[in-house]
Amino acid sequence: MQKNIRNFSIIAHIDHGKSTLADRIIQECGAVADRELSAQMMDTMDIEQERGITIKAQSVRLDYVKDEQHYILNLIDTPGHVDFSYEVSRSLASSEGALLIIDSTQGVEAQTIANVYIAMENDLTLLPVVNKIDLPSADPDRVLEEVEDAIGIDCTEHNLISAKTGVGVKELIDAIVDRVPAPNGDQNAPTKALVYDSWFDNYLGALALVRVYDGSIKKGQILKMMNTKVEQKVLDLMYPHPIKRTKTNEIKTGEIGIVVLGLKTTEGIEVGDTITDAKEPTAQAIDGFEPAKPFVFAGLYPIETDKFEDLREALEKLKLNDSSISYEPESSAALGSGFRTGFLGMLHMEVIKERLEREFNLDLIATAPTVVYKVLKTDGEELMIQNPYELPPVNHIETIFEPYVRATILTPDEYLGNVIKLLNDKRGIQLKMDYINPTRVLLEYDIPMNEIVMDFYDKLKSTTKGYASFDYDIVGFRPGDLVKLDILVASEPVDALSIIVPRTKAQSRGRVFVKQLKELIPRQLFEVAIQASIGSQIIARETVKSTGKNVTAKCYGGDITRKRKLLEKQKAGKKRMKAIGKVSVPQEAFMAVLKLD
Repeated sequence: MQKNIRNFSIIAHIDHGKSTLADRIIQECGAVADRELSAQMMDTMDIEQERGITIKAQSVRLDYVKDEQHYILNLIDTPGHVDFSYEVSRSLASSEGALLIIDSTQGVEAQTIANVYIAMENDLTLLPVVNKIDLPSADPDRVLEEVEDAIGIDCTEHNLISAKTGVGVKELIDAIVDRVPAPNGDQNAPTKALVYDSWFDNYLGALALVRVYDGSIKKGQILKMMNTKVEQKVLDLMYPHPIKRTKTNEIKTGEIGIVVLGLKTTEGIEVGDTITDAKEPTAQAIDGFEPAKPFVFAGLYPIETDKFEDLREALEKLKLNDSSISYEPESSAALGSGFRTGFLGMLHMEVIKERLEREFNLDLIATAPTVVYKVLKTDGEELMIQNPYELPPVNHIETIFEPYVRATILTPDEYLGNVIKLLNDKRGIQLKMDYINPTRVLLEYDIPMNEIVMDFYDKLKSTTKGYASFDYDIVGFRPGDLVKLDILVASEPVDALSIIVPRTKAQSRGRVFVKQLKELIPRQLFEVAIQASIGSQIIARETVKSTGKNVTAKCYGGDITRKRKLLEKQKAGKKRMKAIGKVSVPQEAFMAVLKLD
């Protein structure tokens, strides 16, 4: 029955107890026997379990009985980290309600605010829930007051719970049934469903997780993807569950389910696409869905050069599971063939690299991350540059535009000075500073994205002892005074070590960079010069001393002129070596860029 369906998501900041609450709700609804229950049940990846973070949004269908009425609850768990807010937007597009979880000891955090705004844009019913009330330092009243001040939601109706002990969870499920509206939709209209996740199964082929808005999807039906125009027969239908999926013959209006399409490749299924009936298509696609735009780019290269095709295959399979990655082949003189890969942020990059290495058994080198720049040339042409070595010569550049982000930072007021100093060092522009309560400050800054992709998050955490929280939105391009810093090793430019930096910081960064490379590049039989240059101007230099071979070892005793003759001969040979010497740059050198400050 459509009126007894409830689709809801859980949104919160990292570590506020989303996954634990999801476990409790599953347990309370009796969907999993106690002996099969494990912690973080919805987090199915090893990396999620190890790091204690949610990377993929997961879904589960639950049965619940209240007042002798049978209800179907579709729970969509969402990630909390800023890099995965794209996952959150898809999950919220498929829900009618959202549980807003706030930690009763920490209060409102930056990520909470960001995700609430996505929920408000989708007109979801928000249920404020204060978690961790079993802790001695819990202060639910202060937290609810903060929610009203910082977000502006009425918290007169709220739930106090402890996801760890299970206190208040049953009352929360009752509140979901009472307050989250049933899905709208016409059961007799042509099929219209949103693909909000997809992945590749070695046995079943490509799978799509869908939310049906109108009509229904039946086994054997021919479906059409409205964006990619692919038509495919439905081989099987299932309801999602973390342990055992249940098969069904039909997914009705308002329900969520897994469609087995049996496609051998990942092409044809796009997350955010609308599925309709091939014979009787719906008139309009579901709108308001934007594909993810990657903002951080890095080169991924296999350490063994013959693994290039394996890496291509691995990226194709991973893209089905995480459609926010983009990649295109590129080659580097230093590293061979690889892919220029786009990510949503630094954590996303780390996770993808780790997944490629673990799940597909690859050894990879990643180059330092860069962002997209817009270059206006003197002849009026506009270029988008992802790679520093694509930058045209200096005399052809009119202006370089760099992407800016609007950062929301929440910090205890005792660390305010440290945070403002860090933001000023990163060329931040202050927009607002509000005290949301006597001890917590909300800062809003515009910062060049270039400055936050390297180590900003780590520095923010260390200057505030881990208490500050950070979230950002892209706000567009602005002109910047930027130059390309090239690194030459033994007079040869190494393309993968080029970086784009603000002109004011170029000299100091160049010096630090060559100093670090001096430690990393192994000594050769000849001297190696490491230089930093802007255009043709060398701005810093270090020399890696040569290792001398002891040519006089065979001379014991005898006249000093014999030794001198051998040393002179060696000196002449060294001069020749300097001219022909080639140096291999070790893997660590490519990551040295990350530690430049």
